[in-house]
Amino acid sequence: MPSSAAELVELLDIETLDTDLFRGRSPDTDRQRVFGGQVAAQALIAAIRTSEEGLDVHSMHAYFLRPGDTTIPIIYDAERIRDGRSFETRRVVARQHGQPIFYLTANFQRPEEGFDHQDAMPEVPTPDEGLTFAQIAHRRTGDPDAGVEFAKEWAALDTRYLGNSVHPGHTHLQEDTDRPARAQVWIRVDGDLGEDPDLHVAAFTYASDLTLLGAALVPHDVEIGSPQLMPASLDHTIWFHRPFRADRWWLYDQWSPSASGARGLSLARVFTEDGRLVATVAQEGLIRQRTR
Repeated sequence: MPSSAAELVELLDIETLDTDLFRGRSPDTDRQRVFGGQVAAQALIAAIRTSEEGLDVHSMHAYFLRPGDTTIPIIYDAERIRDGRSFETRRVVARQHGQPIFYLTANFQRPEEGFDHQDAMPEVPTPDEGLTFAQIAHRRTGDPDAGVEFAKEWAALDTRYLGNSVHPGHTHLQEDTDRPARAQVWIRVDGDLGEDPDLHVAAFTYASDLTLLGAALVPHDVEIGSPQLMPASLDHTIWFHRPFRADRWWLYDQWSPSASGARGLSLARVFTEDGRLVATVAQEGLIRQRTR
């Protein structure tokens, strides 16, 4: 996986093959399948590159269809569904081995003024009070080297779980009887992404798939990496409300209203440090228990 902001930028710089046809590579990794956030971010870049200048993406809806092969490139085929004066719509299919592995629909809007309100940001500790992946692994196992390799693989992202965690998902937040499955994480790209707003949107999309499904496991004493679990992203939706930088801290305020049928649904509000609500994210994923 990209180990720095520079490598993440390189990963998102997909190659143009022809009109509305692109190719993305995968980084060197020991993972058996392509990280879903990578496919979503590269597909969003493909959609952005076919949109008219001056329009901003305001929503994306995606389905993960098949596991991606990390050993070969991914082909992204963009379709121009609608071109209007205020809105545009793009559909992107990602293919490998002649089969679709992922579908994305993205909608774009020309900026305009209108009604404005938002939820209030919850009161939370600062990022410096959160726990990194390596710190969580150390607390869980007592081994100072635990989690080091995992942290290196995701080093492009600075991730801080809030609460006295023993592992991600068990954040021990203040009890909320209405929402027993909750997690709060501060995240940022660990490095400067520059001034291109499209790159910040894509980098956020990449990061948004990393921790969200874990909120659905909080009440069940299971973590995403557990051998008891077969997890996978099934679909992913982002609504972008306001511009923001993915390389500055943003709070991923997550909760899961339901888990059933071996699937978990997680929702999240995304706040900047100054309290602006900049995005809302929803994901349903497979959380199948392994029987052996």
